[in-house]
Amino acid sequence: MNRQQTVLVTGGAGYVGAVLVPRLLDEGYRVRVLDLYIYGAAALAGVRGHAALEEIQGDLRDQELVRRAVAGVQAVIHLACISNDPSVELDAELSRTINFEAFGPLVRLAKEAGVGRFIFASSGSVYGVSDAPEVTEEHPLVPVSIYNRYKAQCEPVLFEHQAAQFTTVSIRPATICGYSPRQRLDLTVNILTNHAVNAGKITVFGGRQMRPNLHIQDMVDLYLLLLRAPTEQVAGQVFNAGYQNVSVAETAEVVRRVVGQALPERRSVEIVTTPSDDIRSYRITSEKIRRTLGFVPRRTIEDGARDLVAAFQAGRLPDPMTDSRYYNVRLMKATGLR
Repeated sequence: MNRQQTVLVTGGAGYVGAVLVPRLLDEGYRVRVLDLYIYGAAALAGVRGHAALEEIQGDLRDQELVRRAVAGVQAVIHLACISNDPSVELDAELSRTINFEAFGPLVRLAKEAGVGRFIFASSGSVYGVSDAPEVTEEHPLVPVSIYNRYKAQCEPVLFEHQAAQFTTVSIRPATICGYSPRQRLDLTVNILTNHAVNAGKITVFGGRQMRPNLHIQDMVDLYLLLLRAPTEQVAGQVFNAGYQNVSVAETAEVVRRVVGQALPERRSVEIVTTPSDDIRSYRITSEKIRRTLGFVPRRTIEDGARDLVAAFQAGRLPDPMTDSRYYNVRLMKATGLR
């Protein structure tokens, strides 16, 4: 894809979008963002006013707005959704309309507008629970939540539209970690780091569950790679995208070590384990994307934790234990979105 072309990023003011959009601009792309901005507009404050950035505030379910948003666009990176299980389960009907029902019209309108490439952010959690040592893209999808189920159901809708002039690709990312201008502190590594730094104690729910992880900067690197990859390598393809498969308990130990090294006053962070009804446990392999596109993540859980410690120290994340802006489910309750 020519870097002078325009990329539409739906959900561009979200956790990943707030890192992706500035990077796309730095790489010379023109960027159009479509977002409800329910988490606020501050996430893109650092690039607001950029000559190559256009921001559209609106609802993905508004098909006339979507029609305008995809006009003149060469690629779509679709990030927008009600994200994470608790947020989705607050209002299953709302989540169905945004995460699933709006998806088909978005894809169809993009194709009709002459968009050449559509990249869908699915989820590694579509595999649900698996004891398999290496979960590949061919593994059965057994989603155990509404959020996972809608992600899984979107993929065949997308691939129905695959065509010579409309390249479709789905990414199933691991749990993302690290710092973003639209910070989330409700993701595993981020939760544990926040509590270690700001409470001096980590609570692990369960602990034996396996989770794949991926640093947010590696996720952004991958989206850039998918924009540029030859059509024959990605058309109609599904790719896992993860790095370290680590249990929640092991992740807590990593975070405790990183925080203790960075902050002498937190060298003895306590880890408390408590039962959990969260049964999601799986390990994904990203061998296919390494083999096909040469994508190998370069950043670790430790890097994600260090980034967050630095952000806390610099005062970039004020009131991290109480401010609702860092927690999707709290914000969803406050917005009253319908």
